[in-house]
Amino acid sequence: MKLRIFTEPQQGATYDDLLRVAQTAERLGFDAFFRSDHYLRMGDGDPGPGPTDAWITLAGLARETSRIRLGTLVTAGTFRLPGPLAISVAQVDQMSGGRVELGLGTGWFEEEHTAYGIPFPPLGERFERFEEQLEIVTGLWAAAKPFSFDGAHYRLVDSPGLPKPAQRPRPPLIVGGGGAKRTPRLVARFADEYNVPFLLPEDTAAAFDRVRAACEEAGRETVLLSAAQIACVGRDEAEIAQRAAAVGREVDELRVSGLAGTPQEVVDKIGRFAEMGAERLYLQILDLDDLEHLELIAAEVLPHV
Repeated sequence: MKLRIFTEPQQGATYDDLLRVAQTAERLGFDAFFRSDHYLRMGDGDPGPGPTDAWITLAGLARETSRIRLGTLVTAGTFRLPGPLAISVAQVDQMSGGRVELGLGTGWFEEEHTAYGIPFPPLGERFERFEEQLEIVTGLWAAAKPFSFDGAHYRLVDSPGLPKPAQRPRPPLIVGGGGAKRTPRLVARFADEYNVPFLLPEDTAAAFDRVRAACEEAGRETVLLSAAQIACVGRDEAEIAQRAAAVGREVDELRVSGLAGTPQEVVDKIGRFAEMGAERLYLQILDLDDLEHLELIAAEVLPHV
């Protein structure tokens, strides 16, 4: 099981905050540093300092880290045209020496679209666009000759498909979500990894089974399976409660819905995800000032998984 650090900078973080967490995660031996792709704070609270752009952030981190993998969970398809997105990700992959992974999704948070003037089509159209985006991005990276595409929403004519990413045949592509039909089909067709975000273990297992079935139907081996869970680890009950309070959550709720408790409790729950086939866990870290939290997880959890 590989553990990855996953941040939500739209809740209030500068690039320097993210750099500090990414470099700490690298030093401590975590497998990857990921960030969300959002432009608006969710929930109440001070909206400052405002959003940071996911791929600009990752471009900077690509030059200020050396080992840790970098990616999005997940980039919103509504934010970027697929051609320029393929260029951006390929460039950051080159800048990092081949350490980038692209998580891509339909986009879902309507308020951030309204706040920044980004079109927000109905869900059905977003899925149609998402499927075309997956085909275009992967097609541009793979193309050995000019690439053309004629879809319902996007049309490309004789694109040179440049630049190419450093990783060949391409950076890993992550598709996530708990959808019962369209998501498993798209995972089976395009993805290298399927991620289930913030579901209970039994619901995560059911989602994994749907993807396994879709892969079997498509005639391919199952993809790498992963899950995202909020992390709240403490040496004792007081420290656990302190960390939960710092992010506005209740300990009892986090013990059910996330990875919360003592290091041994968290190791045991990670074992449940491993038993259902997960090979990676993304630990959602909400308090980016609490680097001692990362130190504790690295010392008391990471060696046992």
